Amino acid sequence: METFSTSQRKIIHVDMDAFFASVAQLDHPELRGKAIAVGGDGKRGVIAAASYEARKFGVKSAMASSLAKKMCPELIFVRSDFARYKEISNLVRSIFREYTDLIEPLSLDEAYLDVTFNKKECPSATLIAQEIRIKIKEQTGLNASAGIAPNKFVAKIASDINKPNGQKTIAPDEVIDFLEVLPIRKFYGVGKKTTEKMYRLGIFTGADLKSKSIAFLEQHFKSAAQHYYSIVRGIHNSPVKPFRTRKSVGAEHTYLENLTSEVFMLEKLQQLSREIEGRLQKNQVKGRTVTLKIKYSDFSQTTRSKTLDTFVSTHQQIYKVIKELLYQQKVSNSVRLLGISINNLDNEEPKNLKQYIQLKLEL
Repeated sequence: METFSTSQRKIIHVDMDAFFASVAQLDHPELRGKAIAVGGDGKRGVIAAASYEARKFGVKSAMASSLAKKMCPELIFVRSDFARYKEISNLVRSIFREYTDLIEPLSLDEAYLDVTFNKKECPSATLIAQEIRIKIKEQTGLNASAGIAPNKFVAKIASDINKPNGQKTIAPDEVIDFLEVLPIRKFYGVGKKTTEKMYRLGIFTGADLKSKSIAFLEQHFKSAAQHYYSIVRGIHNSPVKPFRTRKSVGAEHTYLENLTSEVFMLEKLQQLSREIEGRLQKNQVKGRTVTLKIKYSDFSQTTRSKTLDTFVSTHQQIYKVIKELLYQQKVSNSVRLLGISINNLDNEEPKNLKQYIQLKLEL
């Protein structure tokens, strides 16, 4: 059996450019070159995706439609068409399968491919990525970007560098230099709040992060310390998992000022519910278990969950359950973090739902 080190892996991350919005512009030529957003334009609407023309105004996914319209008055709203997205996504994945069966979809519009040993017996992952992007354009009319690297973490970052309609290769001997000069906000998985925290600690680039000891990282980032310590050194051994199934969809925010009133908390939970709706739409899933996470100013934490008989996906449905969970027990202290997660997704059917129904019958 042939063996190889993780540094010899050839991983491609393919990401369709502004997928939902680009599909709308493809199917409706009159929308090309215009600022468009996929989602509802009502008072409680949320943006699922935005074209690059709209992004120039700061419009982005999970943003409230009312805010998006203020930022871009000429914004055109279009409805989601998941059947069409799925159709194109399946076509793109059939192109992937011409090269490898080691495909790990992250959503309808992006996936990891391990082409270390590929069906074309091509030694160059860069050439494979280029061929794939050309075929996607020829067969769908849409553009895709790609990142090529020895591991998934770096490939994911690389795919964003030459967007839209570009690709970037980071060779094994280039990984460390690449990560050292990379702004910390560009690190995949380092969100806005973590970025702000790192800035306060004097961490602005990969080199700054690399200079910190594991003890320092454990002090400030707890369980995430080992992850940060490893990735900035190019260590990320997670393989491409062809049968990866998303188990949950969630979002949480840490607030600069502690929330002392349930009224303020409800306002923030409404925003989080809209954000979750956008993520559920992007991943084309619904869920039955809604969980509220509360972290207090003294860093103690509690979670409250409710499992429903039916699947939910809209922010109105989610917020209704979250409001009930919030009032389930009096908030005992000021709150620094709120989070919502949705589990028991319908991508786990039919097995899980069948078991659940059987359980209900037996009770």
